[in-house]
Amino acid sequence: MSSPLLSKGQNIALPTDVERVDIVIGWPEPTVELDASALLLGADRRVASDADFVFYNQPESPDGSVRFLGTSVTDEGRQARISIDLSTLPTGIHTVALAGSVGTGTFGTLGKLALHVIDAAGRSLAEYVTADADTESAFVFGEVYRREGAWKVRAVGQGWESGLAGLATDFGVSIDDGEPAAEPVHDAPATTVTEPAPTAAPARGVRTAKRPVRKSKPIEFRQAESDAWQPARLFSVFGIGAGEEQERRTTSALVATMQAVRPFARAVCARMGAPVGAFEGYIEVQYEAGDSTVVPDAVLRVSRGSKQWTGLLEVKTGNGKLRKDQLESYLDVARRRKYDVVVSLSNDIPAGPGELPVQVDRRKLTKVALRHLSWAEVAHEARMLLSHGSIDDPLQTWVLGEFLRYLDHPRSGAAEFVDMGRHWVVVRDAVMAGTLRAGDQKALTVADTWVSLCRHLALRLTAELGVEVKHILPRKFHTDPAARAAAVAERLASDGCFEAVLRIPDTVGDLTVVADVRTNKVRCRIAMAAPDEGTSARRVSWLIKQLAEAPGRVQVEAVFSERGTESCELLDVVRANPKSLIEGRTGSIVSFTLEQSFPMGNRRAGTAASFISSVTSATDTFYGTVVQPLREWVPAAPRQADIGQAEA
Repeated sequence: MSSPLLSKGQNIALPTDVERVDIVIGWPEPTVELDASALLLGADRRVASDADFVFYNQPESPDGSVRFLGTSVTDEGRQARISIDLSTLPTGIHTVALAGSVGTGTFGTLGKLALHVIDAAGRSLAEYVTADADTESAFVFGEVYRREGAWKVRAVGQGWESGLAGLATDFGVSIDDGEPAAEPVHDAPATTVTEPAPTAAPARGVRTAKRPVRKSKPIEFRQAESDAWQPARLFSVFGIGAGEEQERRTTSALVATMQAVRPFARAVCARMGAPVGAFEGYIEVQYEAGDSTVVPDAVLRVSRGSKQWTGLLEVKTGNGKLRKDQLESYLDVARRRKYDVVVSLSNDIPAGPGELPVQVDRRKLTKVALRHLSWAEVAHEARMLLSHGSIDDPLQTWVLGEFLRYLDHPRSGAAEFVDMGRHWVVVRDAVMAGTLRAGDQKALTVADTWVSLCRHLALRLTAELGVEVKHILPRKFHTDPAARAAAVAERLASDGCFEAVLRIPDTVGDLTVVADVRTNKVRCRIAMAAPDEGTSARRVSWLIKQLAEAPGRVQVEAVFSERGTESCELLDVVRANPKSLIEGRTGSIVSFTLEQSFPMGNRRAGTAASFISSVTSATDTFYGTVVQPLREWVPAAPRQADIGQAEA
């Protein structure tokens, strides 16, 4: 059932049994950072103190009832999330104003903006969509407020051109974004003087400026006599026996690393919906459940002030599969103890964000959330922090690097994505024989696995490049997994191909990856606009200069302004004779398409010759050698007229 769609100024009552809601602010531009914030207002519509302003520099209210959970990438762009515990909001708080701000630019460039109100079970309670923003750099989307003992939601849609600081000031927050005053330097006197009594430092307001990112260098080992000397490893893979021991050791390594490296703990916990705070983890805690004992692999706790968040963690490594009965028993324990979430962690990468590899009785999700993480996402967060994060402690950098090295070893059991599933060989052979039909249940299962592989490719590139890479799907498939799988299976049955479209910020176009099962080839391609000035020969020359290091077997296709006119040659041929692309063609070149083919493995898993390894390798290689060097055409600045001629 769809949630009510509110218009500006409209309000709606929240269900009386809802005690906690998440506010999700979404926007379609993944490269733009929008920062969500909340202001806890009294009857006078002003904050009681600066602590009632919740945002990135102050991510939780004093009592923990309102929390800023950060931002994430979605199939539709990006989203920021704020959690509100209605049952613990102080009685003096009448309204929680829900706002967003951009550090550079305005909301008018973002297109459609959306506010969703979601309950603890993930159901949407209300939605407000607007595209009215223009020159504003801060925007109040809506508010959650009390009325006669009940909670309601109102769509507001009011903007500020003065940014986050201006918006907060209007609600009574004191802002201090000035640089701290430098201490005066005096020449030391020759004689001893009496120090004046210290005075209390003046109160300072909230700083809305973002804290600068600092990054440390990893510890270097320099005293070895040869490269054969290996330093001791913090997490050893030696001695790992059966799957149960592997699972325990990998779980312990994860929790210990989160304990030691706070930025890593925050990143992983944010994916679980936890607030920013002090993290602690405990292994194999026992709970009584009737006549039996329930033992989750770990209990995770985050505290901030008087508020405590608790999650139960169920871990699987290797080929271990999550079980419905096990997850439901943990949900029962969490509900009885008023814990927040049960988290499953395995090598399963669901085909879509927020999807679960195991379906449970939804009645058990009324008070406790169920979330899933893959080991690929855990490794992704570690790589992001090591390459592009803000760890300023060399020891923490070393610990996180050791943990990532452990995850990368096959004995850890934390494979990123290595298996196309038990139906792969049957489906592959049916494609080759031409007997596959789109409605085959095995084909639908493999189709879901392909979409999971696409998410894996996006995660890998995100961690490596430090920007959010998206797997692009048609909008109609975002909320309909069955239709998505059917479309992939139909394409596979009709022409034997899988296709993925990856959007990488600051590149000239989307990267398309086609895995052709019938020809055993992986084809990677990208299309880009040609310069809109100069002759076709100059446009070809412009492209060749950018591809100086690209392999000669890359295919270069030129599309001309005359409809239906194209040409295609290998890059080696174009380098030797640039006119080969334009001879006999009329019109000007308007775009280029670059494509390269790679051998495709057809094994299910496990080796460099596997299907997954070949797709991953082809994507990485094509991006590094072809896509990365490309830049969009930038015309020269307008030339001034000759001064002498102008005066004449």
